[in-house]
Amino acid sequence: MDIDLIFRIAAVGILVSVLNQVLARSGREEQATMVTLAGLVVVLMMVVRQISALFDLVKNLFGL
Repeated sequence: MDIDLIFRIAAVGILVSVLNQVLARSGREEQATMVTLAGLVVVLMMVVRQISALFDLVKNLFGL
């Protein structure tokens, strides 16, 4: 696992939190919630890719 993945997740988190605060302060709570959910989906997709790569590595390691 690269350290780049951690930096990408942190960057998405910072961006989502800033957008969430800006939208919430301007009275657009629904859009702020949607931005938060979209950020969560993006991070989950990144993590799922890494978990898939881990399972492929374990599968190849044991010759399954």
